[in-house]
Amino acid sequence: MAYWLVKSEPSVYSWEQFEKDKETVWSGVRNYAARLHLRAMKKGDQVLYYHSNEGLEIVGIAKVIKEAYQDPTTDDDRWVAVDLKPFRRLKNPVSMDQIKEDPRLKEMALVRISRLSVQPVSDKEWTVVMGMAGEK
Repeated sequence: MAYWLVKSEPSVYSWEQFEKDKETVWSGVRNYAARLHLRAMKKGDQVLYYHSNEGLEIVGIAKVIKEAYQDPTTDDDRWVAVDLKPFRRLKNPVSMDQIKEDPRLKEMALVRISRLSVQPVSDKEWTVVMGMAGEK
């Protein structure tokens, strides 16, 4: 299993709305690096859900329930989407400030390539973030 992080502005698509919807199509990604990450996602992979621009914190964990397929928001077959479902809200959200302050996370894509909307998370980074969130 691999780990990932996706970003959404709470005013556009919040964790709360995601939980109400019970699943979503993660579509509309138009960045080549992010597209590569979407294509690499496998069913069952876990995904950190990050509130960007407002909140600036990881708030929950989602799971990939459908692997990459043609993005329904475009006819351009170069772009893909995946389906995600909420798994659980984090006990304690993990803020960008907390992440930046922890030297173990200095190489995390969220810190280094902060604008990338879909990014990989290493096993070590996942473990550190779960510890910060009070998760096992």
